Amino acid sequence: MEQASGPGQTYKIVDVCLLAGKIMLQNGGETYRVEDTMTRIAASYGLHHTHSFVTPTGIIFSVDGSDPTKLVRISTRSTDLHKVTLVNGLSRKISNGELDLQEAHRLLLKVDRANLAYPVAIQIAAAAVSSGCFTIMFNGGWPDFLPAVVTGGLGFIGFLIFHRYVLIKFVAEFLASFIIGMLASLFIWTGLGQELDKIIIGSVMPLVPGLLITNAVRDLMAGHLVSGLSKGAEAFLTAFAIGAGIAVVFSFY
Repeated sequence: MEQASGPGQTYKIVDVCLLAGKIMLQNGGETYRVEDTMTRIAASYGLHHTHSFVTPTGIIFSVDGSDPTKLVRISTRSTDLHKVTLVNGLSRKISNGELDLQEAHRLLLKVDRANLAYPVAIQIAAAAVSSGCFTIMFNGGWPDFLPAVVTGGLGFIGFLIFHRYVLIKFVAEFLASFIIGMLASLFIWTGLGQELDKIIIGSVMPLVPGLLITNAVRDLMAGHLVSGLSKGAEAFLTAFAIGAGIAVVFSFY
């Protein structure tokens, strides 16, 4: 599908590439996948000599020639792999010549504006149940299953509330882990729980940045050192916040 025939058309192609890359990067896509997707889309529409530089906070995309380089700033990041999958599917259709430029841009905008996240109630229920299951997986006893469910669920609720009012994610994670530590200690003190460490370990697992750690390693292995190190640093700060919140609780005893 060769469509690049003028400056105006080139700008539209670049906009489609940047929109696809922005959606993927904001929702948990790896750096190398973002660059590969943008390059494939550009080549499908006739731009074969493109260059991109992707970091967790921005995308720089340029085309050989006199066309200006464009930058997209990434200010918010979350995890929604469904959107990443949808963009991958649209990229394959574009590569196969099934979508023209206008239709591709319309569908990408639709994906960008869609709210595909699970309802908050389901997220809380999943965090609670997974906390109990992690407690059992880490050799905890069944008497600690329900305390871990309650602790993990309330801790995740605290994280959602704090993150809504506090823009710094580090603070929200610290306060959520503090709540988890206090609730776990309360269960042990009342005799409803048996092993404090197992309850805490299972309850903090929904807060652990597993996707960040995975993407950091994959980006480093793919040679994207800047993105890999920055994602690794972000994962380290999250882990430090969780550990610090629990450590503050332990300092009381």
